[in-house]
Amino acid sequence: MNRSMVIDTDTASDDAVAILQAVLHPDIEVRAVTTVAGNVPLPTATRNALVTLELANATDIPVHPGCAGPILRPLETAQHVHGEDGMSGAPLIEPETQPQTEHAVEALIRLGRDEPHRHELVTLGPLTNIAAALLIDPDLLTRFTRVTMMIGAADGRGNVAATGEFNAWADPEAAKIVFHAPGDKRMVGWDASRKYAVITDADECELRATGALGEFICEINRSVRAWGRDVTGIDGYDLPDPLAMAVAIDPSIVVESTRTHVAVSTDESTRGQTFADHRLPPRSPNLTVVTAVDPSALMGQLLSLLTRELAAVGRG
Repeated sequence: MNRSMVIDTDTASDDAVAILQAVLHPDIEVRAVTTVAGNVPLPTATRNALVTLELANATDIPVHPGCAGPILRPLETAQHVHGEDGMSGAPLIEPETQPQTEHAVEALIRLGRDEPHRHELVTLGPLTNIAAALLIDPDLLTRFTRVTMMIGAADGRGNVAATGEFNAWADPEAAKIVFHAPGDKRMVGWDASRKYAVITDADECELRATGALGEFICEINRSVRAWGRDVTGIDGYDLPDPLAMAVAIDPSIVVESTRTHVAVSTDESTRGQTFADHRLPPRSPNLTVVTAVDPSALMGQLLSLLTRELAAVGRG
């Protein structure tokens, strides 16, 4: 039986790439996509998920809209990074499929209850949906085989604030609930993305050469490229959500990780900072934190999947 994934996403440009990775992988079945406000407002995140699935000929995957804002705070998006539409203004199809009427929180609880220990959960956005589901079912995450989260920064260097990574910063109260919930959880932070998931000009040329989906990946990340150059000084643009998905797909690409107790700050001055607590007596570890990844793994995985898809289209 193929591996099965549930993906929770605030779908903007890098989320779309991560969705493609899972959908195109021959050994993975995406059971459902749940959407949440974060990078963009909820309707835009839902539309972008539907568009991505249609481009990948995966319209059979249900998309469940979820929470339209953080648990306690007003919504603050990252449209200044990803563009107003979350996809750099790239020309996109209008999706023909419609989202499900079942709320994402209800879908997550149902999948955990009715299909326990069948699915992996991969979270690509703020953890609002997951936290809301945990408030109803505190043991929810134990019903998933593993939870891989793109969140935080192990080195304390932020992207939306001095020490705050966006997904943790956007809804730190939700992150706090999820971090403390039981279950096998793994954190892939922006620090790893900044070091091991940067797409260069040469990488873009290789991606575009794979065909329509490779072109799609490059076009929807044009705004991210400009932001990376002007704000973080990256020579190219990094893809945090695809790196988290690459780790979820193939954990063997992880070079260094540690089991530790991670907390998240909800204080305004350090909002969204994720940090290990090393005080004595030792706190029980609540996360596996990925700190180093094979630097060739993400591009290798992307090119392999896109080339395979191009060959399948050619045979068709």
